[in-house]
Amino acid sequence: MPALSRIDALSLMESWTASESLRKHMLSVEAAMRAYAALFGEDVETWGMTGLLHDFDYERYPNDAQAADAEHPAEGVRHLRSMGVSDDVCDAILGHAHYTGVPRTTRLAQALFACDELCGLLTACALVKPSKAIADVEVPGVRKKLKDKAFARGVNRDDIVDGAAALGVPLDEHIAFVLGAMRTAAPVLGLDGRLSVGSGSTPLAGGA
Repeated sequence: MPALSRIDALSLMESWTASESLRKHMLSVEAAMRAYAALFGEDVETWGMTGLLHDFDYERYPNDAQAADAEHPAEGVRHLRSMGVSDDVCDAILGHAHYTGVPRTTRLAQALFACDELCGLLTACALVKPSKAIADVEVPGVRKKLKDKAFARGVNRDDIVDGAAALGVPLDEHIAFVLGAMRTAAPVLGLDGRLSVGSGSTPLAGGA
């Protein structure tokens, strides 16, 4: 069992993160990680917590210099270790940022890396739909947006492709799987169509 309950992890994430879009990003990665944990027969709570907390320090410590041992995600991981969070979770969070130099040697770390940027892209794909609903996003459309470098410029395309390959899941299957996970969490993510009424563009969430 993880050192933190989901309630405690959610409280920690929210107390360190004011940005609604960044909170939603972490919730979307949590949903994807929980789904992959169930698929792979891993601990759902631990995997979910890893997704939920992977960017929790990003707003306080954005790390524009991309320092390996300071700011995001190193500062957040130091805090998590002080709370008794396991090395596997901490190393996975460190490993989702290239610049830390921490290798992604576990399936947990590989899944987090594979889901992170993809969740950002899928959110962006949903928010340009008239409905603002993740239910209306389909794999072929995502593949087109993946090739369009002008769309959601902050999303690293190479990380999505490389992440799926490292996880051992064909890219289209990976996209479809994460889409399915996000659809189940659509109300929590604000991607169930409610944003379509009187809404303008919504900023893309995401961290490092």
